[in-house]
Formats: sequence, C-alpha cells, structure tokens
Amino acid sequence: MSTTLAKPAEMADRKWYVIDAAGKPLGRVAAKAAVILRGKNKTTFTPNVDCGDHVIIINCDQAVLTGKKMEKKFHRT
Repeated sequence: MSTTLAKPAEMADRKWYVIDAAGKPLGRVAAKAAVILRGKNKTTFTPNVDCGDHVIIINCDQAVLTGKKMEKKFHRT
C-alpha cells in the first residue's frame, strides 16, 4: 500500500467556509473550524503541509456555553 503525500504547490486551491455558531455549543464549533483549518477533512491531508482552508465564523456572540461555565469561569485583569 502506498501513501499519497501532497506537495505545497498542489494545495493552491483553498476554499472558504462560513460556519454559523448561533445556538451551537462553542467547543463543537471550534473543533469543526480546527479540522477545516488543518485540512483533515480532505482526502489529500498531509501533516507537514499546510493544506487547510479558510474559515469565517459568524454569530459568535450567540454561541452556547454548556453547563455552568458562564457562572463559574471568570478572568482577572
């Protein structure tokens, strides 16, 4: 079995993805964006080549935090 390794010149065609985060858990949106940015959703994924796509996340302020994260977590400045 041979492994296909992508070359950086082959990764010139990048797509743009728009993810709507309204009403979705924040961690799941972040994980989905990370997979697309890294390029793991492509069949030509190669770990040492930047083969990811561009991601735009809209409605981030409407993303849902599950559990009691809004009450328990705080940041000090």
